[in-house]
Amino acid sequence: MRLGRQRAADMTEGPIWRHLIQFALPMLVGLLFQQLYNTVDTIIVGQFVGKEALAAVGSTSPIINTLVGFAVGLASGCTVVISQCYGAHDYRTLGRAVHTTVSLTLIVSLVLSVLGVLIVTPLLNMMSTPEDVFGEAYIYLIIYFSGMLGLLVYNMGSGILRAVGDSTRPLYFLVFSAVVNTVLDLLFVVVFDMGVAGVAWATVIAQALSALLVLWVLTREHAPYGIRWRELCLDGQMVRRVCALGLPAGVQQAVTSFSNVFVQASVNAFGSACMAGWSAYTKLDVFLSVPIQAVSLAATTMVGQNMGAKRMDRVKSGVRQAQLMGVTVTMGLAVLMVLFAPQLLRLFSTDPDVLEYGVWFVRIISPFYILTCYTQTFAGSLRGVGRSQATMYICLFSFVAFRQLYLLVGRLFGSPLLWVTLAYPVGWLMAAVLLGVWFFRALRQLEKKMQSTQEASL
Repeated sequence: MRLGRQRAADMTEGPIWRHLIQFALPMLVGLLFQQLYNTVDTIIVGQFVGKEALAAVGSTSPIINTLVGFAVGLASGCTVVISQCYGAHDYRTLGRAVHTTVSLTLIVSLVLSVLGVLIVTPLLNMMSTPEDVFGEAYIYLIIYFSGMLGLLVYNMGSGILRAVGDSTRPLYFLVFSAVVNTVLDLLFVVVFDMGVAGVAWATVIAQALSALLVLWVLTREHAPYGIRWRELCLDGQMVRRVCALGLPAGVQQAVTSFSNVFVQASVNAFGSACMAGWSAYTKLDVFLSVPIQAVSLAATTMVGQNMGAKRMDRVKSGVRQAQLMGVTVTMGLAVLMVLFAPQLLRLFSTDPDVLEYGVWFVRIISPFYILTCYTQTFAGSLRGVGRSQATMYICLFSFVAFRQLYLLVGRLFGSPLLWVTLAYPVGWLMAAVLLGVWFFRALRQLEKKMQSTQEASL
């Protein structure tokens, strides 16, 4: 028990800003290294294989994120349940939540791997993937989906550790596997000339190693959140509770990612050079998004633990401080990325047409990242208070229905590149407004409920 208590963090006491920073910094570094998987793949194929391979690897992101987003969203329900149990010191329920989470992850991994392999060809056709890109994109996706177990198990295990405030150990494992991925990328592509298949296999192997490491730690952990393999179960009540929180988030992320297939299809219409420029931009984009993702995850755990402890004052303060941190860091990075866009994009390709498109995307979209700071923190905080369904509906409307309507209007006018480029910012704006309104409405309802409960007990 002592080891677990030392590693975990009780966010119901002490300075909020310190908890957020201490939790978010390891998460930030971890997310950066996690992004290195696909980014290193992109850099190596862009430099050593060609722009068609760069376009192939980059254009697969919406498809990969559709299935991975569902699994990660479902796991977020487990994280919320575990963080609330930990905040309330309900260790018996915590144990059932952990073992149900492990069982669900193993089942979901198998289902999504099979489903992913089956839908590769239809989705590539749906995106109007050019012939000179199709074959390599197909190879990359088939290998990637065949090895999804490692990715999902790592995210499950690190989610358990994050729920109790431990974001450090998952970071160590991720750094190790990212280094392995880079070494294997160079070995398979540069030495063995395996092309796109080489970077796919490197990613699968590295993710499997990170999964084994996190499972090893949780198995050896003597705290209430440690894994006891003989206690694996699918507790009916816990499955319903996890699904009530995680399924909306999973559906939201999967459908949102799937909607990006249509954005990718609009980009594909401008040819392989534009696709490659877009792919290079999206690899920079994920690094710009990482800080607010880390802060949002910290806010979810902060809000979840303080909801369990009925500390509404700390819930409000935590959200405000998380947003201030997110805006400060994200916009600082956005300025740097705009200034140094050409130099950064040359990491992926030196083709003049690819660079021209990439710089265009960076400089048009970057100023709008302030909107993502509010979208992410409000969404994470709503999940922390148990309002995942509201988050799902708002994000589905903003990122799917509204964005697709926007693209449809653009097609009526020939879909100029500027219109397509702004498809993401308009969705961010809509989501930020709606999530903010809903979050403050949820807080008022919860405060009234707590006040009524206190008055009834007097």
